[in-house]
Amino acid sequence: MPEALELFHQAVERDTGYTEAYLKLGQVYEFMRQPDQALQVYLRAIRQQPDKPGTGLAYQFVSAYQLKKGNYQVAIPYIQQYQKLFPPNSLQWKRVDRLLQTARFGAQAVINPLAVKPQPLSATVQAFPSQYFPVLTADEQTLVYTVLKPEGDEDLMVATQKGETWGPPESISAHINTPNNEGTPSLSADGRTLVFTACQGRTGYGSCDLYISRKTGNTWSEPQNLGPAVNTRSWESQPALSADGRRLYFVSDRKGGVGRRDIWCSELGEDGEWKTPYNLKSINTPFDEASPFIHANGLSLFFASEGHMGMGGYDLFVADSTASGWSNPQNLGYPINTADDQAALFVSANGARAYYSQEQSSGDGKQRSKLYVFDLPEPLRQKVRPVSYLKGLVADARTKKPLQATIELIDLTTNQLVTRVQSDPQTGQYTAVLPTGGEYALYVVGPGYLFKSLSFDFTQKREGEGLTMSVPLEPIKPADGSAPAKETLNNIFFETGRYDLEEKSRTELDRLVKFLEVNQTVKIEVSGHTDNQGGTANNLELSKKRAQSVVDYLTKAGIVPTRIKSAGYGETRPVAPNTTDDNRKLNRRIEWRILSV
Repeated sequence: MPEALELFHQAVERDTGYTEAYLKLGQVYEFMRQPDQALQVYLRAIRQQPDKPGTGLAYQFVSAYQLKKGNYQVAIPYIQQYQKLFPPNSLQWKRVDRLLQTARFGAQAVINPLAVKPQPLSATVQAFPSQYFPVLTADEQTLVYTVLKPEGDEDLMVATQKGETWGPPESISAHINTPNNEGTPSLSADGRTLVFTACQGRTGYGSCDLYISRKTGNTWSEPQNLGPAVNTRSWESQPALSADGRRLYFVSDRKGGVGRRDIWCSELGEDGEWKTPYNLKSINTPFDEASPFIHANGLSLFFASEGHMGMGGYDLFVADSTASGWSNPQNLGYPINTADDQAALFVSANGARAYYSQEQSSGDGKQRSKLYVFDLPEPLRQKVRPVSYLKGLVADARTKKPLQATIELIDLTTNQLVTRVQSDPQTGQYTAVLPTGGEYALYVVGPGYLFKSLSFDFTQKREGEGLTMSVPLEPIKPADGSAPAKETLNNIFFETGRYDLEEKSRTELDRLVKFLEVNQTVKIEVSGHTDNQGGTANNLELSKKRAQSVVDYLTKAGIVPTRIKSAGYGETRPVAPNTTDDNRKLNRRIEWRILSV
């Protein structure tokens, strides 16, 4: 190749107008990976023969070079000239037109930057030559990420927030990390379900497969291959798990897609098996898509794409799940996106912060990457519906023993399940995501216990905030023979001064029906209670009628009347002083208690 370089240099020295020699010289510099020198000779060729078809080679390089550098305004006139070399609307003309659109989009984005100020995560977690693909729990207290060790092994590390700083990273588990590569992790909101990619050393179906592990106490289970519905002989990687661990997005180059590498989605069936994945056809393009991330709200899908209009290479986009399908993907803008490839983004549950990794330039040519965080700028924060989270412990109300229980969040307007998670059987810990905007019922259910119902009214839009709440469950039959258990039905609704059940009470009432169907020998009392407003006699009568309305619903649902007793206590059994609106609201309630088992 040096000989060819010398020959073409001699040619242009003899004849400075020898355009063909400049074009060949440019190709030699390209082959030798000397782009700056290639640029200079290609520019010379363009100046000499700007309208000749053969100069297209030079236009192609100069256009791509300037786009890669982010010099969008410089690139535009060269691309426009390049396009004139082809018949309008021909295949080549359209290909060049895409470059032109990219340059115009990039030029516009650069002059309208977002207020983004990335900060590196603490040096404590940046303990390896490269760290990337960060994911966090809903409370942002646990960080899991991929690291590249000096010996070339990729492993998954975990770091935990210690006050205001991150603790040192540790290997996530000896069950998960091996001498082979493990990477691109995805976590459920509670940090107890992990999906990751492994490409060799495990029993798999293809070149790279997805594996799942679940955490009980402090121990991760032996990873299991997600099976032939998800994994194929093709390439599967870059998983994105929904907050409740019941939906999985990932990237695959399997047949049946829109492009070569597409985003697919599989859902966890009631039988615990992953269903056949479907292609996100309105998201995918004929080009490659990569690194999906589904926000904790379950609606906002972030992903990288070469195909949607961006600033060159891979850009980051967001699309929202709506009743009619996915919205049109929106480019996240500059400087989140630049002329360089953007790999992946993780946005916190409350929509306030975004985490990502960025390549670092190094003189030795080796890969370097660090973790960064930035406050999500307001225009993007408005696109991400924030969510709250509820976390705490589920335990036996009498013995304080941690319990495994099912926590379900129900939308009271639609009576639809929003999320379902399990508490840890060893620690009783749980984390459930709470959407903002709307009214929700949360049910905590464990075998042998009364269910606990909680109510959350987020109809007034607010920033996502975390809540911590211990959930004591009352045993149906206390082991010590103490007083029978009782609970408040927090999602029974009446209009003021009336005893007609509102439609959104059905969710709670159906739960009580199910409890009585499962526990066939249990007899209960349903009791009504009021505050001290409206007169003692009226309150007593109202409380009786409200309790009877509940009993009537249960009997219509098939519960034998002899198993249910109705009682009204008016204002005689307050649970709080009737001194504030909040206290009076607590006193206006329907309770149920065990009469016999």
